[in-house]
Amino acid sequence: MSGAKAEDVYSAMEESARLLDVACSRDKVWPVLTAYEDALAGAVIVFSMATSERHAGELDYTITVPLGDSDPYAVALSNGLTAETDHPVGALLADIRQQCPIRGYAIDCGVVGGFKKTYAFFPLDDLQGLSKLADIPSMPRALAENASCFARYGLDDKVTMVGIDYQKKTMNVYFGRFPAECLDPKTVLSMLGEIGLPELDEQLLEFVQKSFSIYITVGWDSPKIDRICFAVITPDSTALPARVEPELGHFAKSSPYAYDGERILVYGATLSPDGVYYKLGSYYQMAPETWKLLQTSGAIQDRV
Repeated sequence: MSGAKAEDVYSAMEESARLLDVACSRDKVWPVLTAYEDALAGAVIVFSMATSERHAGELDYTITVPLGDSDPYAVALSNGLTAETDHPVGALLADIRQQCPIRGYAIDCGVVGGFKKTYAFFPLDDLQGLSKLADIPSMPRALAENASCFARYGLDDKVTMVGIDYQKKTMNVYFGRFPAECLDPKTVLSMLGEIGLPELDEQLLEFVQKSFSIYITVGWDSPKIDRICFAVITPDSTALPARVEPELGHFAKSSPYAYDGERILVYGATLSPDGVYYKLGSYYQMAPETWKLLQTSGAIQDRV
């Protein structure tokens, strides 16, 4: 791909960062765009923000990476984007790659914080089970400790992808394509109570019933679930969190995008022991086949 494409992505990133009053450093971003340059032309690219204090002053960006001889963590290591570690987090992606079918990857970085995460996507016709993932040697034991809980709520064989955070030394498990009963208010409240996270109010319970994905965060230092997030995908820039948090609405209405039709947004309501905060991802680049995948997976047509 040409350098102009990387320049277009960087310019859009600068524009998005300005909406949040975040300084976008070329010295920090350009090494990432260079390392994954071959993926950019066909990548799905998402710009993201969050309302919590710990995420203030940052714009995150996600870039999908196709299957290849090297996984995206190996690329990050070889390009000096992250340091090698003896912590199990450094072995997890390779272990998952050995044990599970993978249809693609993604990376997550910050314009301030640099390289942060990798993702591995599982085939939609071969979603993975919690028990299989929990048996992977480098997996946090918290997943095994809580697997039976999520199995009781019909999520045990609904894992669509995982995310691995090398900076925070945590990982995410994403559930999707689950039956609508999983989002019943009584079910959601029961699940939250069982994993020790705060209840949602009536407005947020209504919001999470539109979720196309539920994902949890676990780490290696605790047997508990750190966080749970309910994600809704929509073209509506006035969705509930945008009304609750004005900065979300501003970003949702103004973030740049480079495809035909309406801007596509992903809102997330995240619950932690400290309370609720919100996330917003705005798709900057999306291939037509991605839109079709979102529709056929039920993310758009069934939940919005």
